[in-house]
Amino acid sequence: MTKKDQNSWKYWQFFWRSWAIQASWNYERQMNMGFMYGIAPIIDKIYDKPEDKQKKIDAYERHMAYYNCTPQTSSFVLGLAASMEEQYAEDQENFNPETISALKTSLMGPLSGIGDSFFQGTIRVLAFGFGINLAQQGSILGPILAIIISFIPSFFVTYYGGKIGYNTGNKYLAKLYQEGLMDKVMYVCTIIGLMVIGAMIASMIGITTPLRFGKAFVLQDVLDNIMPQLIPLGLTFFMYWLLQKKVRTG
Repeated sequence: MTKKDQNSWKYWQFFWRSWAIQASWNYERQMNMGFMYGIAPIIDKIYDKPEDKQKKIDAYERHMAYYNCTPQTSSFVLGLAASMEEQYAEDQENFNPETISALKTSLMGPLSGIGDSFFQGTIRVLAFGFGINLAQQGSILGPILAIIISFIPSFFVTYYGGKIGYNTGNKYLAKLYQEGLMDKVMYVCTIIGLMVIGAMIASMIGITTPLRFGKAFVLQDVLDNIMPQLIPLGLTFFMYWLLQKKVRTG
C-alpha cells in the first residue's frame, strides 16, 4: 500500500468512525469511548508488534480521558491526535505525550462553540424549517430534503476536517520541533485546557446551599459575593483530593 493509499484509508477511518462518536456516550466521560473507537485503528497500526503491547495500552488509556465536542468537528481532533501519536511513536525521547491530551482539551471548547452554532443552531434550524414548510403542504420531499440539507455540510466538514487535522498535524508538528516551540505550545494548550475545565465546573456542577439565617442572611448570596460557583469549585478540589488519595467508591 502506497503512502497516499495509507493516508486515504486514515481519512475514511476518521470520517466513518466519527459518526459513531456518541454511540457509547456516558455521564462520567461523555464521548471518550467514541473517540477511542475513532482513533483505535491508527493506534493498532502504529503499535502492531508484540513488543509494543504496553505502548498500545498506554495510548488507549490516553484517549479514554474525558472528551466532549461537536461530532462533525471531532474528525479534525481525531486527525490531529492521530498525527501526534505517529510523531510520538517516531520520537519518544523528545515528544511529550501529555501534549496530545492537552491539545485535545484545548480544542474541545472552541470547536464545540463553532460546531454547535453552525450545525445545531443554523443548519438544522434552516433545514427542518424548510422541510416542515413543505411537509405542511403535503409534500413527501419535506423530510427528505431536511435530511439531505443537514447531511451535506456534515459530510464535507467531517471528511475534510479529519484530512486537514491529520495533514496539518504532520506539517506543523515537524516545524514546531525544528524551531523549538513545542514547549510553548504545550504551555498555551495547558492554560486553555484549564480554562475549559474551569468553565465546565461552573456550568455542569449546579450545587448550591439553601442555608439562611433569618430573612437578611442568605449563605448562598454571601458565597456568590465572595466568588460565584464557590461550592462547585470546592467540591471539585475535594474530589480531586480523594482521587489523589486513591479513594474508591466501588
